[in-house]
Amino acid sequence: MKNPKQKARLPSELRDGSNAMRRPRPVRPYALYTASEVHEIFRRFAMQRPEPKGELEHVNAFTLLVAVVLSAQATDAGVNKATRALFEVADTPQKMLALGEAKLGDYIRTIGLWRNKAKNVIALSEALIRDYGGEVPGDRDELTKLPGVGRKTANVVLNMAFGQPTMAVDTHIFRIGNRLGLAPGKTPEEVEAGLIRIIPPEYMRHAHHWLILHGRYVCKARKPECERCVIADICKAAEKTNSIPAPLVELKADAFA
Repeated sequence: MKNPKQKARLPSELRDGSNAMRRPRPVRPYALYTASEVHEIFRRFAMQRPEPKGELEHVNAFTLLVAVVLSAQATDAGVNKATRALFEVADTPQKMLALGEAKLGDYIRTIGLWRNKAKNVIALSEALIRDYGGEVPGDRDELTKLPGVGRKTANVVLNMAFGQPTMAVDTHIFRIGNRLGLAPGKTPEEVEAGLIRIIPPEYMRHAHHWLILHGRYVCKARKPECERCVIADICKAAEKTNSIPAPLVELKADAFA
């Protein structure tokens, strides 16, 4: 006979796992746009910038890798100013290693965190020579084994040097993914996965450049310039100030800003 004072067990307290109460799974945020809207967004980006280029100056895959490593917490313009002279004397891992950490530091001391970056560049040059015959590997897992190289850096190199359809999520793309509701996420990895899921395959090759340039020059962090936006009529950002799209014309490289 049951004790009337005995507290009834909740389902989650039952020993039988099949009857135990399950915790609800967190809901994954999805894009606010239909597939046709996403397609139209990237169609317009493609018409505006048919062949977008990264703004880090480089002469080969190695100098691109070095430039991206140096660009962490620094501007592309600042990195370019420092590397123009550097890459004239050290455009291969062998030349960089021969230059040495101290002399490398003289070239890049105007870049933030230059001491640690100099150590990483020399270390990754050593690793490239030792493990890859002096060549930059075209594989993400291998790239991220190199000192100072994270997933974003690897994705940039794979996209720009090897033509792979990767999505390198920097601060601009992270902001765009969340602000526009294209790929909401709490981490760069979540935003990356969301964008890869929704962007049509035919636009993936240049998608990360389009988003970076849009975030850098139009959908700016402090104050979006919605009157310059070619997707203003599609955009669902809460802070949007204009719903009339800017004229859809091809921009010249020197007109990106």
